[in-house]
Formats: sequence, C-alpha cells, structure tokens
Amino acid sequence: MNTDRISELRKEWEAEEKVAHIHGWDFSHIHDRYEEEDDLPWDYKKIIEDFLLPDMKLLDFDTGGGEFLLSLKHPYKNTAATEGYAPNVELCKEVLLPFGIDFRPCDDESNIPFADSSFDIMINRHGSFDPVEAHRLLKPEGLFITQQVGGRNDRDLVEMVLPDVPAPFPEFELSIQRKKFEEAGFEIIRAEEVFKPIRFYDVGAFVWFAHIIEWEFPGFSVEKCFDKLLEMQEVIDKNGFVEGTIHRYLIVAKKKG
Repeated sequence: MNTDRISELRKEWEAEEKVAHIHGWDFSHIHDRYEEEDDLPWDYKKIIEDFLLPDMKLLDFDTGGGEFLLSLKHPYKNTAATEGYAPNVELCKEVLLPFGIDFRPCDDESNIPFADSSFDIMINRHGSFDPVEAHRLLKPEGLFITQQVGGRNDRDLVEMVLPDVPAPFPEFELSIQRKKFEEAGFEIIRAEEVFKPIRFYDVGAFVWFAHIIEWEFPGFSVEKCFDKLLEMQEVIDKNGFVEGTIHRYLIVAKKKG
C-alpha cells in the first residue's frame, strides 16, 4: 500500500472518529456499510406481539430512544418505559411523554421506580436487567422477554485491533442467565442462543462502530490502532469485507403464579 493511499485512509478514518456519536440507537450513519442481525433465528418483535394484548400493561426497560417501543403500537395509556443514558433520557422526554407514555428516567436495573406487580409484560432489548427486580415488577404469570448481546459478541473484531483486551461481560451467557431467572422465581418458556456473522464493507464504518460500542472496544482510536486498521483494510481489499461474529441470546420467562 503506497504512502499516498495510507495518508488518505488515515484522513478518512479520523473523520469518522470525529463524527462518531449516536442519537437514540440510530446506526443510519453506517447503513449499507455493514450488516448484522439480518438472519437471527427468531423475530423478537413478533415474539412480543404474539403475547401482547391491548389491555396489558407493558414496560420497556432501557428503551434507548423509544424507537422499537413505538413500533409495537401498543396503547399509550398501557405503556411505560425507562432509560438511563442521559442523551436518550432527554430524547425520550421529547418523544414519548407527548403520547402519554409513562416514561421515567432510570439507570439502575435493580431499583426501577414502579410499584410491585405493575406490569403484565416487561421487555428489554440489549439493555441491563435484574431478574429479581423483574419478578417484583411483574404480575403473577407476567412475562419478561429479552434479546441480549452475549459476552462473546464481536470478540474476533476486538482482537483484530485491541489484542488481549478482556471480555467486558463474561457472565452474559444463556446458561448463566437462565439459571438466574429460575432462581428468581421464573419458569423459562423459551431460551435460545446463536452466533452469526457481522460484516463491515469499509474500515471507516468499523471505526465509527468501535467508537460507539466503546465498552467492547475500550481505548480504541485511529492513532492507537492504525497499523491494525491497515491490516483490516488489506482484508477488505482482498475479500470485499471484514467479518466478525455476533453473540445473541433470547429468553422468555414467566413469573410463577
């Protein structure tokens, strides 16, 4: 790779680094530049919709910007949500409160500001959760439905640029979390785990992604990882993409009556 191209790539990647931020949970900046979660063996939204009836009380904990919650089109009077990330809290206040959704800021999954037995269904996608607190909040036979990022998520990508960085959440394995739900008083209705590819079609998209997912890529920067990014570029030049592995698991748990 000649020096002119190396210099140009550095400029492109540093530009991506500067604009790396997120509004809600919006990855549109790298739309069509990467792929993930297109072929999960379950449909999280459909699973929720199969259980959710209009008169049920629904809580979305760690709702992000509320985008997914609104897509369910559940009656607003029966809908509640929480979020802890400060920029998203302000977004939720602007977006959710005008609909009459009961939104409350919360960044502690073990201390959620709602009364005991308030909800028929509690959902959580890629957020924090505490099975004991979920048990408190749900009515008898209420459901907790979650799709989660597993502890081995993106590990091959991390190792490409940050060798020897430990996995941040080693306890995020289906077997471990399933046991926690059972110990908290839940019956497991459904539990699945899967590993699928994630592909990046340009290194700039990866740079943006790695800055957004900072808990997986701690200390990442173009300056620090430049030589590794050049190696990644060579893979893309050869194959058209660089590929890693996502780790997802699904749990549907029912509070015992």
